[in-house]
Amino acid sequence: MSPIFELPSFDDLIADAVVVSLPMRVRFRGITTREALLLRGPAGWGEFAPFVEYDDEEAAHWLRAGIEAAWLGPPPSIRATVPVNATVPAIDASAVPELLERFPGSRTAKIKVAEKGQSLADDIARVNEVRRHIPNVRVDANGGWSVDEAVVALRALTEGGELEYAEQPCASVEELVRVRAAGTGVRIAADESIRRAEDPLRVVRAGGADVAIVKVPPLGGMRAVVALSTQLAEYGVPVVVSSALDTAVGMASGLAAAAALPELPFACGLGTGGLFVRDIAVVDPAISGALSVGAVEPDPSILAQLTATPERTAWWLGRVRRCHRILDQRGALNFV
Repeated sequence: MSPIFELPSFDDLIADAVVVSLPMRVRFRGITTREALLLRGPAGWGEFAPFVEYDDEEAAHWLRAGIEAAWLGPPPSIRATVPVNATVPAIDASAVPELLERFPGSRTAKIKVAEKGQSLADDIARVNEVRRHIPNVRVDANGGWSVDEAVVALRALTEGGELEYAEQPCASVEELVRVRAAGTGVRIAADESIRRAEDPLRVVRAGGADVAIVKVPPLGGMRAVVALSTQLAEYGVPVVVSSALDTAVGMASGLAAAAALPELPFACGLGTGGLFVRDIAVVDPAISGALSVGAVEPDPSILAQLTATPERTAWWLGRVRRCHRILDQRGALNFV
């Protein structure tokens, strides 16, 4: 199929759609169950799973990404495996060893920090415990610090060892610029300032990022990630392809995007499948901290067990209809 094609009709889009509800091992992003709508098209499976708080305009990018996967398929790959990091939620330090058992062979870990209701001491204890098991650590504050808090925290967190980078320490571009200029010795990575921005290059042009975190669904697809990564390379900013807490189907798109990039200097954040009690397919485990690239076919028996309630299915179908209307207004889909 050409990378420019007409939007499938709503009826075609949902003909084989399944809404699933995946219980999680630990709370992550404030949720304990992850819902997703899986689409089936001529090229395979795609995923539509914008978080429930996102409005329809933002969620439409996620539908576009799901259509690309199911109707067009992935871009050409240049590697068969992608290195991935372990993901450590804002859990107590004592729970870290058990959680890391879900990420065998990982040499890099991303650790959530700046959780509401927790202290910097909690973050330090968690990071230092991860360091006992994994050599390379990075932290993700999800914009939870002020500039002053970020500077203090990053200096404290590096007393026990280096940080590979700090992801979105503050919410705004202007704050990221100030933290980066503060001389903490820690690279600053932008996530929300890229994937939730009208101009994803603004933070880089402003001097607020050393590393760019890119995610397939909010950017509108695998090819959009590859195109943005090419633009970022012109500024000397490397990318890390990360998960949006995807199911195995969505994760396949993230791995495909990462596999299409010329360079991958950092491990990607695509190992979050270990956070689910059960995923929609049995996939190969990470080997030496890397995941294989390839299409994923959901297991019908697992889908039957994880199918969401009729009420939640109706809610998701209504959301698809609204997002489909938004895409329809934009005309043909162009994935060039």
